[in-house]
Amino acid sequence: MSDVIELPENIAGFTCTMGSWNGIQVERHAYICTGRVLFPVERSMNMTWINAQFEEVGQGTLEARVRQNRPNPLPYKPRSLFIAPADMEIWGYSGHSTALKCATISFDPVLLQERLGICESMRVVDVPRFRFSNDQVWTMIKLLSDTLEDNDPTAQLYGDSLTAAIAARLFERPKEAKGSEVKLSAAHLNDAISYLEARMPQKVELAELAKLAGLSQSHYCRAFKASTGMAPYQWQLQARVDRAKFLLLNTNRCLQEIADTTGFADAVHFGRTFRKMTGASPAAWRTDMLT
Repeated sequence: MSDVIELPENIAGFTCTMGSWNGIQVERHAYICTGRVLFPVERSMNMTWINAQFEEVGQGTLEARVRQNRPNPLPYKPRSLFIAPADMEIWGYSGHSTALKCATISFDPVLLQERLGICESMRVVDVPRFRFSNDQVWTMIKLLSDTLEDNDPTAQLYGDSLTAAIAARLFERPKEAKGSEVKLSAAHLNDAISYLEARMPQKVELAELAKLAGLSQSHYCRAFKASTGMAPYQWQLQARVDRAKFLLLNTNRCLQEIADTTGFADAVHFGRTFRKMTGASPAAWRTDMLT
């Protein structure tokens, strides 16, 4: 017999989708409410917690509190973020909402600093921050939450890149403009391409690529893009589509076989991605190229 999860008062429905990149835990939450809600937020208390609010239906708004009966001291604003350091109690509150959607990221700042090679102070996450604005961080958390159910191999590099970028925005001091980004050396770029091609179509972590060049992940992403014009995940996806083109032209394999070989979930997923990148379906592209 399965356990019955007891929902907080006036929450009629709740779903949670979870994933992880670079040691950052990502959760997307959706609530259906029937009235005023007030509940303690369950989280790993040894982890720093950041909440991003996405959608609020009704007259109320989702509010993070540090005390049960102490309202958030700052006025509501859309696309707001809330940071809670480790070991801080958090409560969720909403007055008259009917549906709420948000996402949270949780991480150990010290371990994240080590993994991503961040040398600057991380005091930014040592104190709570109420309803602060950072559109870039908010957008990247939203993109991460949208990637939670994406099983495509390229989603690994994509999520790694987003988490590295979030960490850079939160913790690293802004770099002075120097005209153009430093590129990877010819040897390091060759190492990266050889590694990605050898592992295709398997998942590749950004940490693996950055280690080849001895760079932090955020610095590596910038250098790779400066060298190729594409982020690592974009290069990997383009390479998979290029391999699919070769198979379309040089073999009689069906679309499902080509999808399997190039790491797509099925022929439909393959066709949708191929059309998005080339402007034609795989079958139409094959016919056009062979006639």
